[in-house]
Amino acid sequence: MGFEHTSVMPKEVHEYQNLKPGDICVDCTLGGSGHALSTIRAILPNGTLLGIDQDMDAIDNAKKVLNPFEKNIRLFHSNFSKLPEILESCGITGVNSILLDLGFSFNQLVNGNRGFSFNKDEPLDMRMDIRTPLTARQVINTYTEKDLVNIFFKFGEERFSRKLTRTIIKKREEAPIETSKELAQILVDATPAKQIFAQKIHPATRVFQALRIEVNQELAQLETFMKDLPSLLVKGGRVCIISFHSLEDRIVKHGLRKFEAGCTCPRQFPHCMCGFVPMLRSILKKPLLPTQAEIDANPMARSSKLRVAERI
Repeated sequence: MGFEHTSVMPKEVHEYQNLKPGDICVDCTLGGSGHALSTIRAILPNGTLLGIDQDMDAIDNAKKVLNPFEKNIRLFHSNFSKLPEILESCGITGVNSILLDLGFSFNQLVNGNRGFSFNKDEPLDMRMDIRTPLTARQVINTYTEKDLVNIFFKFGEERFSRKLTRTIIKKREEAPIETSKELAQILVDATPAKQIFAQKIHPATRVFQALRIEVNQELAQLETFMKDLPSLLVKGGRVCIISFHSLEDRIVKHGLRKFEAGCTCPRQFPHCMCGFVPMLRSILKKPLLPTQAEIDANPMARSSKLRVAERI
């Protein structure tokens, strides 16, 4: 099976990108290149699209999908947090559009053979970039009980983090936990039966999310990205960010608000001392959610939220 090019909220993203021919755009997470394909078509004939992904499979796929437009595209096997360095290497001081889709691709879930899915029996890896050293196997088998509890609770918002961790510790003392299916079964066995029947999601969902976030340092990368955001856009340039869970959306929301707010001096100061002026304005009062029709057609869009801001 190859990549699926299904994108989350494609029409909405295309509308709010506000693209025109000749624009310089960045797709920070190529995935199946669905958004990238829509973007490049809108900025032809002389626009430029920079495509980034930390998964080499996505880069290889993009070379095929975007081949007809190769003169207008530059691809980078990197993380989106490195965007300032990438732009500097290209001699670009600002872009018209930045798209960041924080969902992981269907290909990674189904074809990656890296243990992202608790429904498959694969090595516990979970690295989006296989050049990085830390794997999910190392986290599960070597992290302390305290660290695992913290990761499951903080990154997975798992209410049974202590109970699940104690079971994992006991099992790994008998033999290392090697595969996604093995870990999933341990989590199922450790989850109270009433909870399994009461919740809509698989008992392993939150722990697998937490492991993926820890292995790939996803929230830290996002925080780094948000710090540099306004300086990467030209005046009137827009950023579209699609998040998939509350932890991501919280970072995005607060990151955008920081650059919208202006002065950060205490209210009792007679005049501004920080010199901080607003640099972004939100285009949407509230994050945009996918339609029910899209969720029915693409269940992976279920928890997505789109936030859009413009450089001022």
